[in-house]
Amino acid sequence: MTEPTTTNTGIPVQSDDESLTAGAQGPILLHDHYLIEKLAQFNRERVPERIVHAKGSGAYGELVVTNDVSRYTKAKLFQPGARTESLARFSTVAGEQGSPDTWRDPRGFAVKFYTEDGNYDLVGNNTPIFFIKDPIKFPDFIRSQKRLPGNGLRDHNMQWDFWTLRPETAHQVTWLMGDRGIPKSYRHMNGYGSHTYQWINAAGERFWVKYHFKTDQGIEFLTQAEADRIAGEDADYHRKDLWEAIERGDFPSWTVYVQVMPVAEAEGYRFNPFDLTKVWSHKDYPLIEVGKWTLNRNPRNYFVDIEQAAFEPSNVVPGIGFSPDKMLLGRVFAYADAHRYRIGTNYAQLPPNQARAAEVNSYSKEGAMRYYYNEPNVPVYAPNSFGGPHADPEKSQDDGIWDFDPAIVRAGYLQHAEDGDFTQAGILVREVLDDAQRKRLVDNIVGHVLGGVREPVLSRVFQYWKNVDADLGKRVEEGVRAGLDGSQS
Repeated sequence: MTEPTTTNTGIPVQSDDESLTAGAQGPILLHDHYLIEKLAQFNRERVPERIVHAKGSGAYGELVVTNDVSRYTKAKLFQPGARTESLARFSTVAGEQGSPDTWRDPRGFAVKFYTEDGNYDLVGNNTPIFFIKDPIKFPDFIRSQKRLPGNGLRDHNMQWDFWTLRPETAHQVTWLMGDRGIPKSYRHMNGYGSHTYQWINAAGERFWVKYHFKTDQGIEFLTQAEADRIAGEDADYHRKDLWEAIERGDFPSWTVYVQVMPVAEAEGYRFNPFDLTKVWSHKDYPLIEVGKWTLNRNPRNYFVDIEQAAFEPSNVVPGIGFSPDKMLLGRVFAYADAHRYRIGTNYAQLPPNQARAAEVNSYSKEGAMRYYYNEPNVPVYAPNSFGGPHADPEKSQDDGIWDFDPAIVRAGYLQHAEDGDFTQAGILVREVLDDAQRKRLVDNIVGHVLGGVREPVLSRVFQYWKNVDADLGKRVEEGVRAGLDGSQS
């Protein structure tokens, strides 16, 4: 038997088909409360989209630890044999909700682990680096990748203007313009924590770490021509691929690794280890296997489980801490603040954000849309004498302390022997890419620049790539000038 339609409070409704009117041709009556509820709910179906990473997809899964890394961290989710439920969200960065999945863009790679010590969020990308190294530049960077205020159009000239005025972007832009700028699917890309984090073991020893999620499906990419074609045929190509793979039981998986640097080695390392535009050499700090991470369950409701999911780098658990990575420290504030604006004060009570394996004993109270609350006999302040929770240093999250100069300054990162904005980008071009990859890199850059870049930015683009690699810059300039000559003939 079909269940009766009800209002949001469970009251049966008279009709799904006709509004209440004064006669067949009279006005609609305001006291048709179900009609009003329906329209009012419809008007409010959307929350503000994310300013960045607006278009995305996700699924639930599990991390299984297969190796013993307990000498580096006491975090329970990384102990031998541990199994931890998780939620992932993959996304593009600059595009809006309706943008094609196959635009050239970095991909967000966010993972929430529901641990018994609370939720741990690892919020990274499919690249081990980023465009900038200081959070004060982030709003300007994102605005340069979005749309012009006048005509509302995306603008390559604006993008290249910002990139060429910020040489630190060179390493990430080289990744972006290469094959990995458009992954074949979310299943066929790696994920990285990108930032440097801190691990603390049971003895209190500290280590700097970087996370690597290596896809077990293999790295595969789309050419620019393939991506352009798919963008016009199926804007949700990556979302559909992930959903359908999990539905048919082809569960995507990643092998999780870390690089570990002893704290004492950071100061003398050849690159600044906290600079988000740099990678650590795998020869210097080899990958250490942690475990297997698998996505095996689709969300039951996209809006509830994925659109309302809130990932924030401030969610760290005992055994994990922060580092002097300035971008990380800026994100520790910015993400949680964005969630309070976008979803609401009590976003942590929503299903995808709730602590699932840990008990919540918080003094937070009230605010819009609050559902869970403490028993009336629990005090609303601390300290108290009536059995309310008290902080326990033995069980609490380590604050991830490190030594630093207490002088208040505005300064860049301390320079190390081989630091330089173009150094690692040049190494990537000359030593990592093969001839075919270099050719595609040139073609991708040329095609992008021909999409509207003009002087004085154009000359800076040529110099930018010559600073990365002289031959690369020469080929880019030749390709662009040939394209410009052809368009003018």
